[in-house]
Amino acid sequence: MSEERQLHVADGIVLEAELAVATTEPRAAIVLCHPHPQYGGTMRSIVISELFKALPGRGVTCLRFNFRGVENSTGFHDHGVGERDDALAAVALLTSEAPELPLVLAGWSFGGDVCLSIADDRLAAWLAIAPPLRFASALDEIGADSRPKRLVLAEHDEVRPPEEIERAVTGWQATTIDLVSGASHFFMGRTDHVVAAADRSIAEVAR
Repeated sequence: MSEERQLHVADGIVLEAELAVATTEPRAAIVLCHPHPQYGGTMRSIVISELFKALPGRGVTCLRFNFRGVENSTGFHDHGVGERDDALAAVALLTSEAPELPLVLAGWSFGGDVCLSIADDRLAAWLAIAPPLRFASALDEIGADSRPKRLVLAEHDEVRPPEEIERAVTGWQATTIDLVSGASHFFMGRTDHVVAAADRSIAEVAR
């Protein structure tokens, strides 16, 4: 069961969100950031929905939310700038809801880039799923950070080939790349591989 929440962003934006509490022994918490709003991305997009459905049963409390301007969230799309504040508001809420749990910041596509724009002390790890690395703004800082990072890439990604992403993160500390064979950017028929990769990411920091 999930519960509706509201996120209050520093600039006055109010975001709709859903919280799903771990249904087994709690071991971690995760914020889920969705794909690009201007291409139909919402917190109900397939990969985000699959993670939100699967992870509570694995001991992970999940928070998903709609970026500004999406569905019932107020404001307007801000090309990855204001969306960083949106994600920080989600981190703040989940930290208050589950202060004892290590927190993973995760996102798919545009949401993955938003994650890789946030080097916050409250985070235990980052999980970026098919990030195009075109909207991210803290790559050097996060790449040099010793906390775990996992990038889940699609073999046949139509947005940006995985080999380009691999080259871009060469030299990053504490970074693991999972390549999902046969997958497109949307991971149709391969979302179970993404859930498994998320579980591996969480296991690195779980209590």
